[in-house]
Amino acid sequence: MTHFKYFIILFLVLFSSFLFAQSKKNNLDGLPFIKLKELFIKNEQNKNAQLEYARAYLAKAEKNNIAIEKARGFYLLALLKDGDEAIKLLDSTIYYSKNLNDSKFPAYAYSKKAYQLKNKFKYKKAIDNFLIAERLAKNNNLDFYYDVKFSIGLLRSEELGEVHEALDLYKECFNYYKKKDIKNRQYYYAYQDVIFALADAYITLNQTDSTTYYNKLGYKESKSMKDVEYNALFILNEGANLTLKKNHRAALDSINKAFPKIVFYKNTGNVLASYYYLGKAYDGLGNKKDAVKNFIKVDSIYTITKRITPEFTSGYLYLISYFKNNGDKENQLKYLTRYMYIDSVLQNNYKELTKKLQKEYDIPNLISEKENLIESLNNEQIKFYWGLGTLFLATIGVGGFGMHQYQLKKRYRSRFEKIMKETAIISDNEIEENKDKEIKIAGTKIEDIGIAEELVNQILVKLDAFEKRKGYLESNITVQILSTTFETNSKYVSKIVNVYKGKTFTQYINDLRVEHAITQLQENKMLRKYTIQALALEFGFNNAESFSIAFYKKTGIKPTYFIKELEELSKN
Repeated sequence: MTHFKYFIILFLVLFSSFLFAQSKKNNLDGLPFIKLKELFIKNEQNKNAQLEYARAYLAKAEKNNIAIEKARGFYLLALLKDGDEAIKLLDSTIYYSKNLNDSKFPAYAYSKKAYQLKNKFKYKKAIDNFLIAERLAKNNNLDFYYDVKFSIGLLRSEELGEVHEALDLYKECFNYYKKKDIKNRQYYYAYQDVIFALADAYITLNQTDSTTYYNKLGYKESKSMKDVEYNALFILNEGANLTLKKNHRAALDSINKAFPKIVFYKNTGNVLASYYYLGKAYDGLGNKKDAVKNFIKVDSIYTITKRITPEFTSGYLYLISYFKNNGDKENQLKYLTRYMYIDSVLQNNYKELTKKLQKEYDIPNLISEKENLIESLNNEQIKFYWGLGTLFLATIGVGGFGMHQYQLKKRYRSRFEKIMKETAIISDNEIEENKDKEIKIAGTKIEDIGIAEELVNQILVKLDAFEKRKGYLESNITVQILSTTFETNSKYVSKIVNVYKGKTFTQYINDLRVEHAITQLQENKMLRKYTIQALALEFGFNNAESFSIAFYKKTGIKPTYFIKELEELSKN
């Protein structure tokens, strides 16, 4: 009888639980999609509850057979997963939304899939998915379009080491967001992310003044919004910048001020950055022990996260050198092996790291040193034939690359010297004589182009005046606009430029701009501090790429190389 009572009680408990579960399921089934989504968002701290709401959302979508709601249901589930499982769910989102022309899907799914691929170190596939998301968003969701553009910038900068390319993307995003209401939370965080990325990129490029400008801007905005986390990030970033400026005590003050807040918000990437720049600051003050202590902490974070960017790898070189000088072969080998391992894993993705290896720690020396260390520690036969073979091949590759670079550098130097000779200051009389000669020979070519001699000479005189007033620096100048100014036919101007200048109109304008740039960069030292983008605008080009291409076509060298050589000449 007693057992029967217990059985009844157990049955009632289980049955009531079943009824409760059924009741809750029925309650969720009756909720509209928007309410289920709200509940999903509200329960951010409760993953089990979110999973329940996401499943209810998808079940309702499948029951009603609504494609876009199915897509959203799979997307909500994907937000709770990682890796291949998340990618599979996102592919379902893409499948159900690809032909719907929705403002969010499938663009959101492609972007989220790109992040998952990025975390799996599949950078090429990640870029492909980001580009699809960007293309889809461009037509009907500009906010998300710039969000994706920013994500591509981060991937190029932090994962691939392509900082210059990323900088152009960041600037586009910055120009978009600064026109928005940045006090509105919808745009505030995106704006701050871009400012921080700009400051970070300029640090990597060692352009300290630009870094300070954006750090101050971000600090001011975060202060006005009482945003403690971002405020700390900009303080940290300026601390890092101060190490580059050799102001090491101020750097320590800034980093130590920001560090507790960075730790509180569990920002692992910037905790690593904090330790790295503390190490740099202590080294700058001659405090090697504290420098080593902080670089070892950088390594400890790397061993846990398995993530590090080229910016922070020089800490390993410091540790290798420190332990070598102190006769600590075990630690020397430990960090030497770690450094070489980082290169072997990441060199396909981090172009800058490969350059660092060649520049800061010659590969043949690494091979030799590693062999000696292993032999002196255990006197055992070397077990890593394959690894050393790979390194041997790398050495040959680096040697070949080095020879190619030497030849290229020699060729560039020759072209630079040629430019300097050709742009030696010419007297005004010589210029006038050349112009007179150009006008006089007009008569000999008139029959070739079928334009009256008087008209040809008039247009040549006007072109001369155009060059003297530097009209070519106007970024929107075209043959049509110039012809209107000359009160003549655009075909005449085009043909006369072709015959008497020996080039197309576009080439003629670009060559004038480049010649002007060469002269100005020689005469004005301040211009050499500008970014390539700023110089492009200064000399009439619309962007850095068109300026660099035109400069190279005209001179055979890139503007960055020309500026660097000018700076070297100034120092000497």
